[in-house]
Amino acid sequence: MKVKSMIGVLAVVTFTQAGCATHIESLPLPPVTDRGAPGNEVALYFGKQPHAQVKRTLGERTQSARIARRSDDRAQSCNQALAEALQKLRAYAYDHQANAVINITTRFHSTETESDTAYTCGLSTSAASINVRGDVVVLDSK
Repeated sequence: MKVKSMIGVLAVVTFTQAGCATHIESLPLPPVTDRGAPGNEVALYFGKQPHAQVKRTLGERTQSARIARRSDDRAQSCNQALAEALQKLRAYAYDHQANAVINITTRFHSTETESDTAYTCGLSTSAASINVRGDVVVLDSK
């Protein structure tokens, strides 16, 4: 009897945990990341995108975002997490009198992307999560 009970408990745990895995997505960068978007005082440059000469470096900064999934659209959830993380990065740069963040990479756990066309996002059944890292700088404004 104890063996049957133990097998039943293990089966329940296995079935409830089966859908909890996080998947790593590689998605194209959405328009929200446009470095020249009007109203953005801090420009964003992903990967090795060309930019003006660096006048002053303020250091590296990492921001993260985890948002609850509200839809079945994986890209929408990841785009929302990316937008939130980038907004935090821009706010930090702005507060420290920087005008750009360069060499931006995206990461979820150990999977990192250094691309100027795609980004990495972690997606589970309940949330989307991302880390962004970049060098906060003041670019020459010539």
